[in-house]
Amino acid sequence: MALDPALIDGLPQACDWCPRKCGANRKAGQTGFCGADGTLRVARAALHFWEEPPLSGTAGSGAVFFSGCPLRCCYCQNASIATNQVGKEISLERLVEIFFELRDLGALNINLVTPTHYAPLIAKAAVAARQQGFDLPFVWNTSGYETPEALRALAPVADVFLADFKYADSDLAQMYSRAADYPQVALGALDTMIEITGKPAFDEYQGQVRMIKGVVVRHLLLPAHEEDSEAAVKLLHERYGNKVILSLMNQYTPVIDPASAEARKFPNLLVAPTDFEYDMLLDYADDLGIEDYFWQEGGAVDESFIPPFDLTGV
Repeated sequence: MALDPALIDGLPQACDWCPRKCGANRKAGQTGFCGADGTLRVARAALHFWEEPPLSGTAGSGAVFFSGCPLRCCYCQNASIATNQVGKEISLERLVEIFFELRDLGALNINLVTPTHYAPLIAKAAVAARQQGFDLPFVWNTSGYETPEALRALAPVADVFLADFKYADSDLAQMYSRAADYPQVALGALDTMIEITGKPAFDEYQGQVRMIKGVVVRHLLLPAHEEDSEAAVKLLHERYGNKVILSLMNQYTPVIDPASAEARKFPNLLVAPTDFEYDMLLDYADDLGIEDYFWQEGGAVDESFIPPFDLTGV
């Protein structure tokens, strides 16, 4: 398994690994927009049971939650790790050990959650694990805010992409994530992910159906933005058809402090979308002729979707 030369030197002197291209000298310890510096930080490594069925199954996905994030959405339910408040510095050798420990717990795969800003280090660890006989698929669990160049460099280690497509509208992306280029960037990233993995593929592992290749695209219904969700679903369906599997989510969890500036600016984010609004989105997907997609049953807004970031397994 050969890595792209772009990964060989690890952390960059002028970081351009995500679309922010902030130029931080992370090799020298400078902190980038993502909040990461020259260290590798993990907040949790444990079995996770709330991903899509062929990723979690009944055994669980081996989720490794990395600290920091290049996107920083104002409504992020994992804000404590996205803003680097929680996390422990670990070595590459320790990350490899974590992969094997999760496998020994029965994980269906290794689920790398928000990994983009550590991509060179994670790729090295994945290759080292493969050289030691590691045989689970690696799932690149991402906001979708990725560069094609970085994704192509990861081709040897990313088996499945679990990618968000958060917004169809650039103004909405700017308002909530300070990333007006998000729709265009995320579509380019999805194009590249499909180029790398091809159509979804599955096997049977320990009596469970497991996804081993392909792209799952998640879209989360945001409160008061049903029209953007419909636009996103239509765009994804028309552009990709059955090349990806859509996952339409209703697990938006209000986490914004009601007394904060964000709450005053975006009062709609203080409440979750209604079941009726979600049902309307599912009906819209059906009307478009989308026959095979994941959806969530009522009651998805629950604390179980926000695991404790208490350094478990780190």
